Amino acid sequence: MAEQPCLGPPASPAPPKPRTHPRDKWSKKMDFLLSVVGFAVDLGNVWRFPYICYQNGGGAFLIPYTLMAVFGGVPLFYMELALGQFHRTGAIPIWKRICPIFKGIGFAICIIGLYVSFYYNTIIAWALYYFYSSFSGTLPWASCDNPWNTPDCTNYFGKSNVTWTNFSRSPAEEFYTRKVLEIQKSGGLYDIGGIRWQLLLCLFLIFTIVYFSLWKGVKTSGKVVWVTATLPYIVLLILLIRGATLPGAWRGVVFYLRPDWGKLLSTAVWVDAAAQIFFSLGPGFGVLLALASYNHFHNNCYRDALVTSAVNCLTSFLSGFVIFTVLGYMAEMRDVEVEDVARDKGPSLLFITYPEAIANMVGSTFFAIIFFLMMITLGLDSTFGGLEAVITAVMDEYPQVLAGRRELFVLGLITVCFLGSLSTLTYGGAYVVKLLEEFGAGCSILAVVLLETIAVSWFYGIQRFSHDVKAMLGFTPGLFWKLCWVAISPALLAFIVISSLLDQPPLTFFDYQYPEWSISVGFLIGASSFICIPLYMVYKLVWTPGSLKQRLAVCIRPEKTTRAPQAEGVGMAPVL
Repeated sequence: MAEQPCLGPPASPAPPKPRTHPRDKWSKKMDFLLSVVGFAVDLGNVWRFPYICYQNGGGAFLIPYTLMAVFGGVPLFYMELALGQFHRTGAIPIWKRICPIFKGIGFAICIIGLYVSFYYNTIIAWALYYFYSSFSGTLPWASCDNPWNTPDCTNYFGKSNVTWTNFSRSPAEEFYTRKVLEIQKSGGLYDIGGIRWQLLLCLFLIFTIVYFSLWKGVKTSGKVVWVTATLPYIVLLILLIRGATLPGAWRGVVFYLRPDWGKLLSTAVWVDAAAQIFFSLGPGFGVLLALASYNHFHNNCYRDALVTSAVNCLTSFLSGFVIFTVLGYMAEMRDVEVEDVARDKGPSLLFITYPEAIANMVGSTFFAIIFFLMMITLGLDSTFGGLEAVITAVMDEYPQVLAGRRELFVLGLITVCFLGSLSTLTYGGAYVVKLLEEFGAGCSILAVVLLETIAVSWFYGIQRFSHDVKAMLGFTPGLFWKLCWVAISPALLAFIVISSLLDQPPLTFFDYQYPEWSISVGFLIGASSFICIPLYMVYKLVWTPGSLKQRLAVCIRPEKTTRAPQAEGVGMAPVL
């Protein structure tokens, strides 16, 4: 495998020339670390990891999960931080300095970032609605005595001889579906109905917070994450202590960690482990590139990568205890197996199962308030990261137009995201959320990461990239990292992408079966971002002068830039 098919000497392209408007830098090292942790630790850590862990062999799942993290997730996490820090630019213009023909990757990343913002912030708006509803003496999802309840509503907590059937619905489920979403007023994707004005207000407030956190750059967002990235850990610790004291809690913990070694023979378990670690750490979304681009040139991004990725994985593991102590308690109260309680995944776990247990605890109002406050903060700092990736990429690509106009650009971007989210605020909005969640950033983001890794390792050249790292840190990456970047990580990503495309289970939401046309629309959504990559390749080849061989040579060679004197000093020791 040729490492450097690019023409010319292996000297690395220099960081960009000094700008008229100097590039922002993080005020403190902790601002950067908390921003990275805040992006990587999101709602998926609380709902996705515990469910996937118990579904795929409990404690045995930790083996493939750890291996996929070591050989796939962490190396790519490290690669993106190093790329962003060295080139100090966003996800679109960085490709001029790596391999110009792959510049479409930057545009694809921005489109995926928009799709995610269309549905992810709506989930935060649901949490805000719950947060507001929690300020009451009795939580509104604690009983069946409300106007939105149906005859199927069954409250079994604190009662004996209650029969739970397939038609039974808990008060928490009916509050979520019939009060928060009002999904009964929608006939499905054919008839999503009008907009829920209460959710519209919640989303408007969320985007207002996001705007005033991002409008001035990392100087403001770096301060906000001191709250949004640390508060969830305080709440998780409180909920863990409370959960451990509930009757039946240990049933949930045993179920969570009980190893089923036979599961390790299933390919699906390894696919789930790889997908979980890649989506959890978040390489490929352009966020790590953007956040690292505001670092000092000699910052120790290697240690940052190890620390923040370890924090992310440990948070996922910890959240499993928080969730399953409560699921064990619910199984004890229902007098059923933990497996029967833990069937829900995705947002249902956060908006039905856990709130149902909270409603029947002593001090339920307090625990509901801090739980949904945790969900809001978990979601917000991930949104900060996702939108900062788009902002940095576009502003760095068009500095002549956007330099000095960040506030206006961010306002325009937030407005686009808000308008794009309107369909998710309708009575059938939850169906749209599920569709966007499944296809907006599914296989497309994994394929983008795969191409990004190939472009850096095979076209830019692993030796050249290692030279860049040495220029920043003072040491060259070891053989393990080079092997992962060149072969192991791309192989894992290709394995996940192919497996995901070959195995497409039917898409359902509660009892709703998605129609065939909606699946086709989903694939179009996924393809609409990825298609930027081949389209840009064709565009670049067509508009580059010369013969085909000459065009290819130019398109895969980093564009020449002159190295300006480093303001920070080339001879400085790495900043620890």
